[in-house]
Amino acid sequence: MTAVKNLQIFHGGDRRMMYPEEMVQPMREDLTRIGFRELHTSPEVDEVLGKSQGTVLVVVNSICGCAAGRARPAVAMALEHGAKPNVLATVFAGQDGEATAQARSYFTGYPPSSPSIALLREGKLVYMMERGDIEGRMPEDIAADLTRAFDRFCAPAHSAAQN
Repeated sequence: MTAVKNLQIFHGGDRRMMYPEEMVQPMREDLTRIGFRELHTSPEVDEVLGKSQGTVLVVVNSICGCAAGRARPAVAMALEHGAKPNVLATVFAGQDGEATAQARSYFTGYPPSSPSIALLREGKLVYMMERGDIEGRMPEDIAADLTRAFDRFCAPAHSAAQN
């Protein structure tokens, strides 16, 4: 009965969850455990994505297998790299509908995709990895793409000029 009670559908702009939170929590923790801040509302998204100095890595998390087996492990690997974003943020598609829609509004030129990984600098999108760039690939290959983006957009200006 609890699972049925907790199963809600996102409809008409209401903040309702598609899956029981106890089922999704471990998937959230895959990112929060490594330093990601969860964003649950539009104002939280605007505060972080629109007002942060430097770079922000945004993961649109998802319950799907390619998020679990590819995207989240790849992000964790990439963050072991020297150059890293200043801020780590995440929204959860299907769970935090308002926040996810607001985050996607920053991903200009890209249709909704989950999972997806975006890198913003000074509030502007500079790199985007959509679901199609994630599914069917090994986490190591995804992490390599992310670290190249980190080197390009997150490295201090003086070290980027030396490359």
